[in-house]
Amino acid sequence: MIMAAGSAWSRSSASESGAHSSKRPVRRVLIVDDHPIVRQGLRRIMENEDDLLVCGEAESVREARTAIKELNPDVMIVDISLKQGDGIELVRDVRAHHPQLPILVLSMHDETIYAERMLSAGANGYIMKLAASEQFLIALRRVLDGGIYVSEAVGNNMIQKFAAGGAYISANPVDRLSNRELQVLHMIGKGMSTRETAASLNLSIKTVESHRQRIKRKLNLHTGTQLVQYAVNWFTGRDAGNSMPASEQTSEP
Repeated sequence: MIMAAGSAWSRSSASESGAHSSKRPVRRVLIVDDHPIVRQGLRRIMENEDDLLVCGEAESVREARTAIKELNPDVMIVDISLKQGDGIELVRDVRAHHPQLPILVLSMHDETIYAERMLSAGANGYIMKLAASEQFLIALRRVLDGGIYVSEAVGNNMIQKFAAGGAYISANPVDRLSNRELQVLHMIGKGMSTRETAASLNLSIKTVESHRQRIKRKLNLHTGTQLVQYAVNWFTGRDAGNSMPASEQTSEP
């Protein structure tokens, strides 16, 4: 549900955010994240900023869509992992229906894998949750002012890809996956079943199973157990290369 304080929406008055800045107009911020502690932390960071006002919160794709229509925010902060869907689909959908709304992705997931993909989907910036609060505010104001924000490392990587043209080869095997395959891997890592993944992505079970087979082939995995272990390790930030050898596994394909 969209987090609320006495109503269906979490709304803030101008007085709650402090005096209005004479230098910048007050901009309304929508936070989309499935962890209440993260949303609370972002509120605390922004409540002392004269030019930023949290107008609402949501934890799922459906709630985010409703909040955008009802609250008319000036910017959306969104995580990749959400309840009932994911940030990639949400960013793509918001960009299609609200082309002028700035979007900043704030996530724990590897920026070297996701940042460029999220920008391609329509985001205006990508920052890791490990970043300092000061850097987060820089990123948020950058996208609010019409700019693009990525870390220096991501920016350098994008320049290397551009310079190399089609000759660039990533050292990370996950980078070989398509956006849809990455979404499926992400949901496997979250512990979602094939049926749940299909429902979340509005795909048939057969299509999801086909994506699973392609993911295994691209990542050189041989069994379903290897795929699940790899996905969980990757999702939680552990070394995904430590999957059990195929000879020790018995599982569905």
